[in-house]
Amino acid sequence: MCEKDIIVMSRRELKRLQVVKKTIEGGLKQVEAANVLELSVRQIGRLVRRIESEGDVGVVHRLRGKASNFRIGDDKRKKVIDLYRVKYKGFGPTLFCEKLTEDEDLKLSAETVRQLLIGSGDWAKRRKVRKHRQWRERSGHYGQMQQMDGSHHDWLEGRGPWLVLMAYIDDATGRVHGRFYDYEGTVPAMDSFRRYVRKYGVPQSVYLDKHTTYKSTAKLTIEDELNGRNPKSQFERALSELGVNVIHANSPQAKGRVERLFKTLQDRLVKEMRLRGIKTKEEANKFLEIYFPKHSKKFGVIAREREDMHIKLPAGTNLERILCIKTERTLRNDFTVSKDKKVYQVLEAVKADKVMLEERIDGSLRLYCNNESLKYKEIQTSPLKVKALQVSDMPFTRRRKKHIPAADHPWRKPFKKPLNSAVFSQAI
Repeated sequence: MCEKDIIVMSRRELKRLQVVKKTIEGGLKQVEAANVLELSVRQIGRLVRRIESEGDVGVVHRLRGKASNFRIGDDKRKKVIDLYRVKYKGFGPTLFCEKLTEDEDLKLSAETVRQLLIGSGDWAKRRKVRKHRQWRERSGHYGQMQQMDGSHHDWLEGRGPWLVLMAYIDDATGRVHGRFYDYEGTVPAMDSFRRYVRKYGVPQSVYLDKHTTYKSTAKLTIEDELNGRNPKSQFERALSELGVNVIHANSPQAKGRVERLFKTLQDRLVKEMRLRGIKTKEEANKFLEIYFPKHSKKFGVIAREREDMHIKLPAGTNLERILCIKTERTLRNDFTVSKDKKVYQVLEAVKADKVMLEERIDGSLRLYCNNESLKYKEIQTSPLKVKALQVSDMPFTRRRKKHIPAADHPWRKPFKKPLNSAVFSQAI
């Protein structure tokens, strides 16, 4: 893991390293660090001792790259699935587990059996009964949780266009950050989060609703079910790359702090902008830079703990490559890629069938293959499509009117045989 002074670690381990270091320095208690990292106090103690003795490399998992010692063998896995399909079809995981122990001499936990059946597609996850809502205490640290949402409202009261306010409110202190956009979507969400990160740092978690921008509505594929993962929206994917825990609220009441913020702003902020005669989105965003610090000072509270839990971005992190829309596209035999009815020509040979298209917040497009940037150009001309010949497209020709002979036309008179020339001469 450590070679030539280079330590390879995941973002999750980097997050653990920064939190544990704050514990070693005395800024956090081990109990608080355990709550932030969702680990036991005993595990935090282990991490503290390993980092103190081994340095930063102590946070790296020692089993990385190795198969688990408790992994179920492929033969045993196949036997369990075959038994379920042939003999125990329709059994629940718990009952099936009991039958495996009693009749098949296979000892597995019920959860292991359930995961095996879900991975093979023979069992589906079931929705749990909705729990009763109850009061939730504020987070203890500034930056531990941000409640985020978008508010559609006539913020300019008819003086300008309808706008959407993408707002953040810290769960511990009530500090507010936000910006106006034309709509609520992936690009505005990423742009607002980029501005937040550059100003304050990366928060530990973000609490938001199930808008399609924040939570994917795509159905699980067979590959997703086998790997035990859920489809992610572009915004979820970007936040997970930054190590941010995304929490989806089941109701507006669950994220009531940001909902109440919008109710306050739709009263106070609207009137403040009315007094200043603000008419455009640019003027409104400029005013927010002045208004939100005053709002936070007036309505904010002091966090229970003094430590700031925002994480600074590691050196060399390309935020533009993370907060963008990534789509995988097939590279054709002529090294072209299509996107939104446009065709792009890759200008270099690539030994791959797929390339990654990144649509940046500023509207630019980048192509990558195996994490290397590709040079390309847009093909401006494309072959015309041949359409079927319509009757309206045929050349006009005058149709000749059918001629009907008159009643006394010679053609209508009966044919008379001419007289014989010999008889005619005798008559003369």
